[in-house]
Formats: sequence, C-alpha cells, structure tokens
Amino acid sequence: QVQLVESGGGLVQAGGSLRLSCAASGSAASIDIMGWYRQAPGKQRELVADITSGGSTNYADSVKGRFTISRDNAKNTVYLQMNSLKPEDAASYYCNARRPTAWGMRHYWGQGTQVTVSS
Repeated sequence: QVQLVESGGGLVQAGGSLRLSCAASGSAASIDIMGWYRQAPGKQRELVADITSGGSTNYADSVKGRFTISRDNAKNTVYLQMNSLKPEDAASYYCNARRPTAWGMRHYWGQGTQVTVSS
C-alpha cells in the first residue's frame, strides 16, 4: 500500500504562486510515476502534470510554462510549483502515484488540497 499526504493549497490572487507538496509513505520505493490531477466543480478530473522516477515530465497544455513538477526520490515527495495562477486553475488538486504490479499499473490518490484563485 501507498499513502499520500498533500499540503500547500490555499487562496491566492490571480497572477500569484503556490507550491503543492505530496509525500508518499508505505510501499513508496516501488512507485514509478507521481503526479497531480485537479477537479473543478462540475468538471471531470484532469491530469495537470506527472513525472517518472527518472525525471521525465508531462504537462497539460493549459499549464505549460506556468507550472513545474519536480520530485525528490530520496524523500518520496513530489512538488508542483504553480506560477501565474489564473482563476481557471482553481480546483481540488489530487496527488497521484502509480506503482507497477503483475496486473498492471495501480493508482493511489491523496485526499486532495484546495486551490482557490481570486480575480
């Protein structure tokens, strides 16, 4: 099992910055990909960014150039630096970890952290 604990959400003005953190515990050493998803009210959960254990990153088009995902494998922690925040970035942000198993990739989720962006 993998447990994920997020921190860093909050209220920020448009144009401001926030940094999210997610620490993994349990069977964290076997995690391959870590990332962030977000879900706004009435919308589907969407991938924001993810990063492999080797450091390869992937971003949603809507956040490219503004958000940066990074990872500290020694601490089993993933970060999301969010700059130039827009009102449309407001959502609940969920940490995600993916661990390979004999039956395929298994997903784990954090409890979510709220990001509110005022215009």
